[in-house]
Amino acid sequence: MARSDYVFTSESVSEGHPDKVCDRISDEIVDLIYREAKKTGVDPWSVRIACETLATTNRVVIAGEVRLPASLMKTDKNGNEVINAGRFRSAARRAIRDIGYEQDGFHWKNAKVDILLHSQSADIAQGVDKASDAEDGANQAEGAGDQGIMFGYACRETPDLMPAPIFYAHKILEILAAARKKGEGDAAHLGPDAKSQVTVRYKDGMPYEVSSIVLSTQHTDDSWDSAKVRKVVEPYIREALSDIAIADDCAWYINPTGKFVIGGPDGDAGLTGRKIIVDTYGGAAPHGGGAFSGKDTTKVDRSAAYAARYLAKNVVAAKLADRCTIQLAYAIGIAQPLAVYVDLHETGKNVDEVAIEKAIRAVMDLSPTGIRRHLDLNKPIYAKTAAYGHFGRKPGRDGSFSWEKTDLAPKLKAALAS
Repeated sequence: MARSDYVFTSESVSEGHPDKVCDRISDEIVDLIYREAKKTGVDPWSVRIACETLATTNRVVIAGEVRLPASLMKTDKNGNEVINAGRFRSAARRAIRDIGYEQDGFHWKNAKVDILLHSQSADIAQGVDKASDAEDGANQAEGAGDQGIMFGYACRETPDLMPAPIFYAHKILEILAAARKKGEGDAAHLGPDAKSQVTVRYKDGMPYEVSSIVLSTQHTDDSWDSAKVRKVVEPYIREALSDIAIADDCAWYINPTGKFVIGGPDGDAGLTGRKIIVDTYGGAAPHGGGAFSGKDTTKVDRSAAYAARYLAKNVVAAKLADRCTIQLAYAIGIAQPLAVYVDLHETGKNVDEVAIEKAIRAVMDLSPTGIRRHLDLNKPIYAKTAAYGHFGRKPGRDGSFSWEKTDLAPKLKAALAS
């Protein structure tokens, strides 16, 4: 039996956190390639991207393997076709500028940007381009880009069916970033780098009140101390927590170590894919271990995690359960998942997990091709996923966050009724 009264904590990091800077750059590369494919009439199904970024003091290194539209290539002085590194450097600088870095130690204009991208391995390509389980060569479904397990989760704790601690941790930082970029009063002196942490007290299994708040945020005024930072940020934190109670005995820790002027990659090196719990459910659900940013959607680390969230959210939206965890398992070069696992956490509404597992396979093709087609993923929609979570976001008119839709709920109900 699950506990009904407890506390749970999740953290988030801002778009200016060193690792998130790297995630953003990697996803800007993904968007650049998809955008260029559309612009030049290249089939977006053909592009391949596995892009990793390292950032440190005034230095960015972008490495990985790609299959690019010809417009992103150029001919070198020896007549060889090579990657047009300038296009990728420009994408990285635009991302850094948008985040807000114009510090001596990390500046969008002055940082050296190294491009170490190369063509995708033929050994990987042969398994991805055509699945080993294709039927008689006629079914040209893509194989999974790698082996792995992916999890999706949904619950009734917030309107977006996300766990409350990560929902509020993200919201605090989003509101502070908006105030910083608008130049609102003293918030204009906040820096891009920040971390939040929220502890929620649960009563009868549902969020009841916030019992502790941690925020560390960079600031540009060297004279600020912790008390000054709290005075500036507390109104924004209370705004973010306006629809949940803050406990009378709530512990506040605002810049607990004192001033925080040197931040971002100048203060601590960043890498793509190091904030996978921030990207997902804040530790409230399992994680398969694969990162999302910098990958095209043949990589099931990304696309199948989106599909698992989509399915779990639709199970809960269909009122089949109050909580749902879904696991999908894949093998490289094989199109269909090896296994589908559902856990309703004893909250199922007159339906069992086995029936939902069968219904899931009936209503959605879970091959990489099927997922990309169903969720319409071959688009430049990924830079905005790089901060404040890939889940619990509003679907956009541009096709972003399509995995947050609940349009599959009626089909799930119908499949279970048949």
